Amino acid sequence: MTNDHSTDAVDPGTAEKDPADWTTGDEPMTGPQRSYLETLLQQAGQDAPEDLDRMTKAEASKRIDELQDATGRGN
Repeated sequence: MTNDHSTDAVDPGTAEKDPADWTTGDEPMTGPQRSYLETLLQQAGQDAPEDLDRMTKAEASKRIDELQDATGRGN
């Protein structure tokens, strides 16, 4: 008997969404996002941006992705 279901297919429900498409992307960033962002900024030798307190979830996520790439902590 063969398995007709491929395990290589990506489940659209778990696929990564662009932060710009998040329904909650305009909400203030979460505490864990802020903490991780501050850690990455420190590791990258960068100062916190002036608008850190006003960052949205989507903005924080994009900045985290950029800093992960810059520090080698990305996937």
